[in-house]
Amino acid sequence: MKKILIGLLAAAAVGSAVSAASAGTLDDVKKKGFLQCGVNTGLPGFAAPNDKGEWTGFDVDYCRAVAAAVFGDGTKVKFTPLSAKDRFTALQSGEIDVLIRNTTWTISRDTALGFNFTGINYFDGQGFMINAKKLPGVNSALQLSGASVCVQSGTTTELNLADYFKANKMEYNPVVFEKLEETNSAYDSGRCDVLTTDQSGLYATRLTLAAPDDHVVLPEIISKEPLGPAVRQGDDQWFDIVKWVHFALLNAEELGITQANVEEMKKSDNPEVKRVLGEEADTKIGTDLGLTNDWVVRIVKAVGNYGEIFERNVGQGSPLKIARGINAQWSKGGLQYAPPIR
Repeated sequence: MKKILIGLLAAAAVGSAVSAASAGTLDDVKKKGFLQCGVNTGLPGFAAPNDKGEWTGFDVDYCRAVAAAVFGDGTKVKFTPLSAKDRFTALQSGEIDVLIRNTTWTISRDTALGFNFTGINYFDGQGFMINAKKLPGVNSALQLSGASVCVQSGTTTELNLADYFKANKMEYNPVVFEKLEETNSAYDSGRCDVLTTDQSGLYATRLTLAAPDDHVVLPEIISKEPLGPAVRQGDDQWFDIVKWVHFALLNAEELGITQANVEEMKKSDNPEVKRVLGEEADTKIGTDLGLTNDWVVRIVKAVGNYGEIFERNVGQGSPLKIARGINAQWSKGGLQYAPPIR
């Protein structure tokens, strides 16, 4: 009976999500006059308020990019900070228009929860961080048998952690918290030996600890964590808009279109550049989406291209200093590859 009830509740949630999406998210967003974007409650480099209370980060810039595509103004966005547990309900219920919160694309989220992931804007993987002074001599996750591990509930991290230790015939003691802040605080105060989450999150968290230099991110990556924006099923137009915002950011970087030169590039003789920027005669690259034909120009003016977003927030120009690695363009040995705008 319990399984039947759970199934009915899940079906109802998906049904309500489809109903909310079918109303036309783009029209709803325009009517409100702003985009409601679900983000992390506070993850440096990805989504966190600065000392002025302004939201900044990689995911935040993606929210601003969608707002710029719709309104021509990247500031027309309101941010809803969400815990890992609450993020899916917020999207299903229509509380937010899009979820851009370092969320892993999985089959259950893509099907049972009634979501569509619009692309992979950050290729990540789960890792481990330790206090080197507390665990001297540990330089591999395979040396963590018997350790206590701080982990956030309601995430793929919990399952990956259990799978990894079981596969390697190791014991561990999970110390579980609902909120990210509680998880990180417990680790920093010494309530557990190890902190596990996506490796990007570990680098971000290390910056917030009392003694960052005491902590080491171990080399093992134990999972695939393809992160990206998610929207409700049932609204193909909105799905296309959010999806092509991501592809536009990648195409702009590949073509050398930056925040500083985008106006000058509109005069380019390169037909592909002209087409992407909406300067080609009789172009419909924007109107077919329900946007203006200069939507890519709007995005790049607001936040720059993908490479600029990455470097500013998490790359070498940021405190995190994460290497592009597999998030480099396909032409430079990475996995980021966008379909052409034509």
